[in-house]
Amino acid sequence: SPQTAPAMATGSFVPVCSRSPQRGFTYLGMMLLIFVIGIGFAKAGMVWQTEVQREREKELLFIGEQYAMAIGSYYESTPSGLKQYPASLEDLLHDNRFPVVRRHLRKLYPDPITGGEEWGLVKQQGRIAGVYSLANQRPLKKAGFPDAWAAFADAENYAAWQFSYAPGTLQVAQQPSPDT
Repeated sequence: SPQTAPAMATGSFVPVCSRSPQRGFTYLGMMLLIFVIGIGFAKAGMVWQTEVQREREKELLFIGEQYAMAIGSYYESTPSGLKQYPASLEDLLHDNRFPVVRRHLRKLYPDPITGGEEWGLVKQQGRIAGVYSLANQRPLKKAGFPDAWAAFADAENYAAWQFSYAPGTLQVAQQPSPDT
């Protein structure tokens, strides 16, 4: 014989919702936990982004100084006559003014701030005396620059960090002459 559900007594209470009140608190607790974790990830992302920018600034200072020193080396090693700055950045890789090609720079570096190959050029008499980043971002670094770049402390953007060579401003490693 088929079984039937027991008959309910009249006046007995049947709950509309069989969920316990604890489930609501668990749900709210989980939502709060997810919210707190989200805030933590957002803060970690901001710290990471700041650290990446600081590393790029360090790289820009190193690369900019390499360019300035290479330009100085090119300028100071002019074979004879009036000293000249390079006409292009490629001249720093292959200085053809000598019987044996001289290299003042190992490679052309990309701009670490923009990630691009293009640099702003500081020109004197139509030739390259320095380089600067084309980025308009505000630098994080405001102090602790080497003496040659002390003016960078007041820079409003990376484009104001101009790495140029002027005679007597940087110690330039002299290229050995081909005779020695």
